[in-house]
Amino acid sequence: MLRCIVQEHPKLWDEILGQAEFAYNSMTNRSSGRSPFSIVYTKQPNHTIDIAVLPKCSSKPASSFANQFSSMLQEVRAKLLESNNKYKQKADEHRREQLYKLGDLVMVRLRRERVAPGTYSKLSPRKTGPFPILKQINPNAYVVDLPTHFNTSTTFNVTDLSPYHPPDDARTNISSSESDSPVDGGE
Repeated sequence: MLRCIVQEHPKLWDEILGQAEFAYNSMTNRSSGRSPFSIVYTKQPNHTIDIAVLPKCSSKPASSFANQFSSMLQEVRAKLLESNNKYKQKADEHRREQLYKLGDLVMVRLRRERVAPGTYSKLSPRKTGPFPILKQINPNAYVVDLPTHFNTSTTFNVTDLSPYHPPDDARTNISSSESDSPVDGGE
């Protein structure tokens, strides 16, 4: 947002920050249907046009104010839950359950966070393997027979595993001498 506002004057970002914050907090949120300012302060913020017109002061009992505020919060909560359910349904359309059995060969994706600093390269292969599954911890986590030179935990989330498909019909054997990782997950 700041990049769009400052454009060719990036060193003026600190002078623009207040305007950007005001714009963000007064903009209606797609999920809640209200602006962050109206959720916190129960009214829309005063813009420069509103400064000429002073707000009218009307005295109402505190209980009616509290009831209005709580009903507004319930409405926001309901809209957020509805929005979250829509997002979940959309995300679930693309999800697939992947179960592996002990001994299945998988390819492992080693993310930058899992390797020692300085050893990760953007140009290195995305996946490495194949490695056999040693143990299923739960439907989302598996212990893989990873060689010790990788120097990382052998427990992987199912999103970092993919089934190994050999390039030909030849049988693939992985000897246990290639890896000496513990079965407990290396943790």
